[in-house]
Amino acid sequence: MSATDPSTLRRGVGVLAVAVREEPWIFTVALAASALYGVAPVATSWTLGRITEDVILPAFREGRTTAAALAGAGLAVFGVAMLRVVGVIGRRVGAGIMQFRLQATYRRKVARRYLRLPLSWHQRHPAGQLLSNVGADVEAAWAPVVPLPSAIGVAVMLVAAMVSMFTVDPVLAAVALLVFPSIGLLNVVHQRRLTPLAQRAQALRAETSDIAHESFDGALVVKTLGLEEHETARMSEAANRLRDANVAVGRTRGRFDPLLDALPSLGILSVLAVGTGRLAAGAVNVGELVQVAYLFTMIAFPVRAFGWVLAELPRSAVGWARVRHVLDAEGDLPTGRLRLSDAGPISLDTRGVSYGYDDSLVLHDVTLSVGSGRTVAVVGPTGSGKSTLATLMVRLVDPVRGDVLMDGLDAREMRSGEVSSAVAFVPQETLLFDDTVRGNVLLGLELPDEQVWEALEAVQAAEVVRALPKGLDTRVGERGATLSGGQRQRIALARALVRRPRLLVLDDATSSIDPQVEARILGGLRAARVPSTLVVVAYRQATIALADHVAYVDRGRVRDSGTDAELRARCAGYRDLVTAYEHEDDRDDRDGRKSRDGRKGRDSGELPQAAPDDTEGRTA
Repeated sequence: MSATDPSTLRRGVGVLAVAVREEPWIFTVALAASALYGVAPVATSWTLGRITEDVILPAFREGRTTAAALAGAGLAVFGVAMLRVVGVIGRRVGAGIMQFRLQATYRRKVARRYLRLPLSWHQRHPAGQLLSNVGADVEAAWAPVVPLPSAIGVAVMLVAAMVSMFTVDPVLAAVALLVFPSIGLLNVVHQRRLTPLAQRAQALRAETSDIAHESFDGALVVKTLGLEEHETARMSEAANRLRDANVAVGRTRGRFDPLLDALPSLGILSVLAVGTGRLAAGAVNVGELVQVAYLFTMIAFPVRAFGWVLAELPRSAVGWARVRHVLDAEGDLPTGRLRLSDAGPISLDTRGVSYGYDDSLVLHDVTLSVGSGRTVAVVGPTGSGKSTLATLMVRLVDPVRGDVLMDGLDAREMRSGEVSSAVAFVPQETLLFDDTVRGNVLLGLELPDEQVWEALEAVQAAEVVRALPKGLDTRVGERGATLSGGQRQRIALARALVRRPRLLVLDDATSSIDPQVEARILGGLRAARVPSTLVVVAYRQATIALADHVAYVDRGRVRDSGTDAELRARCAGYRDLVTAYEHEDDRDDRDGRKSRDGRKGRDSGELPQAAPDDTEGRTA
């Protein structure tokens, strides 16, 4: 994409128009200051011309001058210099504030849009791209804002300067007119060569960032599989491409910048050469020649501000398009005005629910009823659609067909925030923030520590937290790296319980916890202190046995439902699946007992006490 391509120029100017509409008052201040800066050189040149004619030349002729004349000349120079100072400060500060405000505004808009878009949209967009949208793309979109007032000020400066030059001497003005198109033409050639190189460098910068993000995010896989050299080579290849692209940009600038610097100097020499002849012919006086030469000196370099704007327009157009892709994304979860009842567990019903990814359905006409205060286990083989069904139950996504009802009300007709205030969800993959245990449990809630400890007690995590160096104030590290998998899951469960949800959905949320501890946790969830409707995606018999009702899901359909005993008796697929899981759990229990017995024989000879934590132990 070229900066001088009409469509690119049109889109870039459109982005600038949006900037002006967003921040009209700040832009007006910056524009006024830039216009003042543009007029200042004309005032300065006129002042210098008058000082030359009225003070300097008489002093040379008479061999003396007066203090009043020198003071007046000094004050005049100081006055016009202050015009430039005010113009420069106002222009730069105004443009900077405008740019920073726009960046902050659109980062917030993009972030808010991320929060409103459904999970299905996020599943189609990688995290690296989303980070680029809210960071680099927003920054690129508003990059031309800073040089824009300068360019407009330069336009004012050029008009005022050319009027002043033609007023003084049309011949000298014509010389200047020959030089400025040369500078403009060189700018155009420069931008055409530089723009594709700069855009490639920007794309490679994003690619390098994506690789780094992916490598850091997958550090555990990289370490455990010994892929350090592979990832280093991958990063090195991307970094080398980025280096070569930046070098190409530097070379292009290295070729053109000296020419862009030399042309104004050549123009000044041309003006002086022609002006000397005009002075000798009596067409101009010394003061007028000084005035024109100074004007040319002052306006030659700022003309490059147009080049700066042109250079940023392609990046701006691309960045704006990527930002608009997020802001214009469709898929909002609709809301209405319905409200749930004020207290007590809520019922949940899915009626003929279907859902898919990329036009491929993974759930087909699922109908399931969970009575208020009941516990239902959803059981099925891997890939049967259990997790997708769980996300529909808590309205992370809406079904493509069918309805999800809570207390008989369509979830799509509820007011904004109603579902999230009544429902809690604990997914398979536990995410803890680099914060304290208290911060990870509360996540913004203002609750006393007594309620935090109550939630931790319910999920058998209180003793684990008390054993930490600072208890609730212990920082758990990025993604909870200082805790074991089971400990992280317990903190996530406590995070859900502290909100006292009326519907709690657990998507295999106890998979890293000992079966015995898991049974105690699930028993606690059914106790009176947590009066919730409970849906558990499960596979362990200890978990299934606690359920009032079991739904067997296979290939995206509810194949059968009933009690555990009823399904074992009449559903061969369910019976085979649960029996296989039972054998696996029995083998794990035997392996665990052997391991503990081995440690007993090697150590003190005493039977060790049952650990309050899961079998994984803590990882550093």
